[in-house]
Formats: sequence, structure tokens, C-alpha cells
Amino acid sequence: MNIKKHVKLGLSALALSVSMHSVAAEDPIKVGILHSLSGTMAISESTLKDTMLMLIEKQNEAGGVLGRQLEPVVVDPASNWPLFAEKARELLEKEEVDVIFGNWTSVSRKSVLPVVEELNGLLFYPVQYEGEESSENVFYTGAAPNQQAIPAVDYLMNDIGVERWVLAGTDYVYPRTTNKILETYLKDKGVAADDIMINYTPFGHSNWQSIVSDIKKFGSAGKKTAVVSTINGDANVPFYRELGNQGIDAADIPVVAFSVGEQELSGIDTGPLVGHLAAWNYFMSVDSDANYEFIDAWVDYTGKEDAVTNDPMEAHYIGFNMYIEAVKKAGTADVDAVKDAIIGVAVPNLTGGYATMMPNHHITKPVLIGEIQDNGQFSVVWETPSTVAGDAWSDFLPDSKDLISDWRKPLKCGNFNVVTGTCGGKADVASN
Repeated sequence: MNIKKHVKLGLSALALSVSMHSVAAEDPIKVGILHSLSGTMAISESTLKDTMLMLIEKQNEAGGVLGRQLEPVVVDPASNWPLFAEKARELLEKEEVDVIFGNWTSVSRKSVLPVVEELNGLLFYPVQYEGEESSENVFYTGAAPNQQAIPAVDYLMNDIGVERWVLAGTDYVYPRTTNKILETYLKDKGVAADDIMINYTPFGHSNWQSIVSDIKKFGSAGKKTAVVSTINGDANVPFYRELGNQGIDAADIPVVAFSVGEQELSGIDTGPLVGHLAAWNYFMSVDSDANYEFIDAWVDYTGKEDAVTNDPMEAHYIGFNMYIEAVKKAGTADVDAVKDAIIGVAVPNLTGGYATMMPNHHITKPVLIGEIQDNGQFSVVWETPSTVAGDAWSDFLPDSKDLISDWRKPLKCGNFNVVTGTCGGKADVASN
């Protein structure tokens, strides 16, 4: 036996193995970006695509994570809900991304949900939603109803003295479920059924004349009236324009919106809308060093001095930084390791505090109510004294009030019934 030759072959094999391992270690972490760049939701979602590209660019400039760069993979689901599922599958199976940041509407999220669960993907969802869901594969960095809708109604009722309520929304799962929660909540507070008006319109609705006229008539009954709006996408532009056309003043019938932020207001004359409200967890006008740094970075990235920031952008900022910290903590981008590592991770938000990922895959957030100014910004008129943890399951729906979510071992369940001591299984079983 030629021992010298044998040793040389062994050393060559070892060197090849080390070399291959080094190359593998330097493979990029692939980040899927699943936002509509065309269609009715592009007005809101295209900015989130750019937000993710900026965050990835800055992370790469800082050295990436675990010695690996991040590689964005952008697709356009085009405001087409079934196409969201197809594009999610493309990202996970063909592109083999490690994580997805995406969606705006709940119907698009629910389209993607079975895909990320089947293929064991990770989805960070950055927009306020109706709750009634907790998936092991989804991290909900937008507001649950107890972090937006319920506090907004409390503010209108307690601070403004509202007695009649118009619940106006786009016709899909988020407005319908949120309004179901709010209707129950209002009735529990003693509001009569006759003092609640509910209206739904399709995506992209543009002819608001008769509906706004109905709202005006409903508000003329001698009781303080407010509109709680879950209208989504580009339908907001003609809606607010028609409010102005019909002389609906915020002093008479205030509108509090859950899906209108700085980005949506940048496309319309806000003069007639001064005084109307929005409930979010972040406004561009927030006074904090972290916010000013983020705004400066965004202006530099876009090259536009008048570029605006908004709440879902902050949610992506938080979710992205949580993901980076979880990868560091796990020492790998492996999906299961990241899922375990991210619970309890805390990162700075843009309002001057911290956001923490809770065991139910929702985060802690402050709640802010802002008043529209004539420059398209919001002045904060009310906020919670501290952050609020998001509830996956509403206390105001009979099928949900006994459910909790905890993705830690040994429970590891998204809808555990504390009365029966059983796990329901499906992520959104209580809402079906």
C-alpha cells in the first residue's frame, strides 16, 4: 500500500470538503418579497417592496448576517388573491427562499397560508388584520383588533362622545371580521342596533355619492356619529374626495380609518379632510431619534425629499430586524430553528420603544390615534401609556373567547381551548 499516496488523497478530499463547506456557508440568505406591484393594492403595497429592498441593502452594507449576504427575490402577485398562492409556491419551491415578507389584504394572506404551512415557509405579515388566526409559519407584525380597532372605538366613545356608528369597509374577510367584533363590542357597551350602520363595497369602488349621502343622513339624527373605516386600497381616494364634496366635516362626523396612512393621503388634497382620524401603531410625525433616522434613510433611498413613511413600513422594519436577530440567535437560517429562536426577541420600534415577539407570533405595539393635518401628516391626539400585546383570538366572539395561542413547547398550539383543554389544529379554525 502506498501510504504517501493514500495520505495525499485524504488531504485532497479534506481540502475539497472544507472548500465546499466554505462556499455553502457563503450562499446568500434568500428573502422573498410578495407584494402587489400592480392592480388595486399597488398604491399601498409597492412601497413595502421598496422598504424591504432598502432594509436588505442596509443589512448587506453592514456585513449581512452570519457572514452571509441577503438576496431579495421580488414577485408581483398583482392584487390577484389566487396568484398570491402561486407566487408564494414559486418563491418557496423554485426560488427556495428562506423567508417571505409580504401581503397586505387578509384574503391574500389566507390564500398564502396553506402554501407556507405545506412547504414549511416563513411569512412576515406587516398589516393590521382581523385576528382569528395564529399559524406556526406566520409572524403577524401588524396590529390585531385589540391593538387598533378596539382602542379607536374606545377613544371615539369616551373622548369624542360618539353614540351612532357607521362601520364602512371593503367586502372581504378583514373588514367583515373586524366589524363583527366591533358590532358585538358596541352592543356590549349598550349601543342599540339602530345606532349601527354597516356597509361594504368591492375593491376599487369609485362611486361613493349615494353611500356618503346615506352616511350624512344617518348622522343627522341628533346623536354624535362617527365612521369607522376599513376601506382598503385605492377606493380610499374617491371616498375621501366625496366626503369633502358633500361637506362632511370632521367636527360633525369624524372618520377614523384603519387602512389609510401617509402613503394613501399623498395622492389627494387633504384640505377638506383635516381633523379626520386614523388609528395606527406608528405615524411619520412621531418624535423619536429612531424615526428620524428611518425617515432620512428612506428619503436617501428613494431620492425624494417628499417621500413619506407609514405604519406597515414600520412593521416590516420591526419584522425584518426580528428575523435577523432570530437568525443570529439560532446560528442558522433554518426555518424550524428560526421559529424557535424568534419568540421573545425584542428589537427597537420607531416610536422610541421596543417590540417583542410573543408566543402567539404577534408583537407588542403602542396604539396611536392621529388627526389628519393639511400637509398630509398626522398629529397624534391619543396614545396608550405603554405597549399592548396582540391577541390572536378576540375576547368578543363566542367561538374565540376561550382560545389562546402559544407556539412554545410543549403546548405548541395556535388555538388551544382553555376550557376543554384541547388544541383545534388549524390556524384559523375558529373563523371558518
